[in-house]
Amino acid sequence: MMNNVRDYIRTIADFPHEGIMFRDVTTLFADARGFRMAIDQLLHPYAGIPIDKVVGLEARGFILGGALAHQLSTGFVPIRKKGKLPGTVISEAYQLEYGEAVMEVHDDALKPGERVLIIDDLLATGGTAEAGIKLCRRLGAQVIGCAFVIDLPELGGRTKLEQMEMPVHALTSFDGT
Repeated sequence: MMNNVRDYIRTIADFPHEGIMFRDVTTLFADARGFRMAIDQLLHPYAGIPIDKVVGLEARGFILGGALAHQLSTGFVPIRKKGKLPGTVISEAYQLEYGEAVMEVHDDALKPGERVLIIDDLLATGGTAEAGIKLCRRLGAQVIGCAFVIDLPELGGRTKLEQMEMPVHALTSFDGT
């Protein structure tokens, strides 16, 4: 019987590269009970805390963020990879294992003082989430926290975000990469 969110997550060995244990949340999303459990548990720490917008990080953060925004009766803002958004954007570069990537958000997506919650499926090195936090802050928003389904603590993302004084909530963690 599947009693917790972790039970719904499939592990695929050697994807996308040899030696990587890929934590696949599509199996969680595909199961109605598992998906509901994840959304409820992601929201739980923020019960009673005013949230003006949910910010989802590309791409699985869009799935989770949309569901959370619906539950909170609030708006949803996507933070996307460079070149995916029409209109005027602001950008934030961040480091990958080999090289650099850029995340973007519309320059009018958030208003100064709005309280936002950042959502994604996985916290690894924390680069994407760090870029998301910086983009939100540059627009004047107050990021109240970051929530993830999975944390890979050995990769240091939680530590990086906590050093930015960012509360981190994760439903489960896995050892290794």
